[in-house]
Amino acid sequence: MNLALKKQPVLVIGGTGYVGGRLIPRLLQAGYEVRAIARSISKMQGRPWANHPNLEIIQADLHHLETLEKALQGCWIVYYLVHSMMPKVKDFAKADRHAVQNFIAAAKNSTLRRVIYLGGLGGGNESVSIHLKSRHEVGKILKSGPIPTTIFQSAQILGSGSASFEILSSIVRNAPFYFNPSWAHTRCQPIGIRDVIKYLVGVLETEETVGNTYDIGGDDVLSYQEMMRIMAKLMRKRRLFLPSPISNIKLYSYIISLISPVPAQIIACLLESVKNDVVVSEYAIREHIDFKTIKFKVTLLRSLSREEHDKIATRWSDAYPPAHELAIKLTELSQPPRYISSYSIVTEKEASSLFKSVCQIGGKLGWFNTNWMWRLRGSIDRIFMGVGTSRGRRSASSLRINDVIDFWRVEALSRNKRLLLRAEMILPGKAWLEFIIEEKEQHNILSVVANFQPKGTWGRLYWYIFVPFHYFIFKDLLKQLSK
Repeated sequence: MNLALKKQPVLVIGGTGYVGGRLIPRLLQAGYEVRAIARSISKMQGRPWANHPNLEIIQADLHHLETLEKALQGCWIVYYLVHSMMPKVKDFAKADRHAVQNFIAAAKNSTLRRVIYLGGLGGGNESVSIHLKSRHEVGKILKSGPIPTTIFQSAQILGSGSASFEILSSIVRNAPFYFNPSWAHTRCQPIGIRDVIKYLVGVLETEETVGNTYDIGGDDVLSYQEMMRIMAKLMRKRRLFLPSPISNIKLYSYIISLISPVPAQIIACLLESVKNDVVVSEYAIREHIDFKTIKFKVTLLRSLSREEHDKIATRWSDAYPPAHELAIKLTELSQPPRYISSYSIVTEKEASSLFKSVCQIGGKLGWFNTNWMWRLRGSIDRIFMGVGTSRGRRSASSLRINDVIDFWRVEALSRNKRLLLRAEMILPGKAWLEFIIEEKEQHNILSVVANFQPKGTWGRLYWYIFVPFHYFIFKDLLKQLSK
């Protein structure tokens, strides 16, 4: 490779997502200059590699051409790793199409020499899901553009924190018996996230792959039922798998979402293509990038180990829900929230200890007390197709900006001083929960502040119904945090 090219930035579009968040540190480790774009810079600033000297983070939006044109300048290769999983099927296909068309328009006058795109296996089949068709369409649009494009097509991507892995492990962990629909015998060739990253990095310096499309997959071709049986054996769970006369995917997605941290919308997107075999048709990529791929069982074992040791680098929830009206920040409101309730206690505990306690709320530990109320609210949210509290956390011991905590997302984080959470549950308005630690004389004041911006009459009614419960919930929460 031309060494001068290596010093030009590699652009990553989709760096806040599951794959992009793992690709960037590998590129930096390999010595590349990397530029990553995000709608919100703060989403990346919490990552361990965010302050790397070879990384540049730029705020840009694929749906705003003017911001994208500036981000592309000076880059020679771009990884295009974005795709939507929004509740309304027509919305995400249209959004993906608009985004890639904007990218093509911006690329015409750029310094780019190559595009690398990660799509899905089987997207050209008419009977597959609209989600997979959309990913296939994005690849075709990129191919028709002015920049030579290399496309990878994969089936399920498995790894700690991936949606496919968490769905699989949740079914085995939480369902003593499972009714297998007819499509449970469909064949699939999943691939581990480590192998995906190896291909994405390896192709960067392989000129022969420019302009080509490659299928990538792991070692094993398995049915979905076989995958669950292997997972059950690894987790030492005795599970009964029964045939089911029902095979409605939307119904299955909804049921699985009730026992899984993954919302029904994502499950439906992943399951809508299970009626078709998703298997690698050719291994041409191995002529250029040849390494020993990881077996399915080993991928699961490594993923379970990462979970157990609380070392999940990225998670599907990093980019879901996608940036839309839920992503409006507290500081971006045109006026202060209409309703605010605040509760405080004075404590002798050190600010660092208090902050550590605050950063452990939610997930498996729960909210220290009145957990049943939080879980009830989460269950109601999940029933109505919201994210619910079962979404949990990426890490039980640490937090960074953009992490999720049950039905909240970390919007701002100031060590030993402040944690601001933005609500992502179904609400008639917008809500934030803020924890503040302030020093006063020889003591510290620990406060929790609920901010709510109602939407119409239902929003105001919602606030007045729930505000009486705040006193009991938040006062007790503050005491438990102090303890």
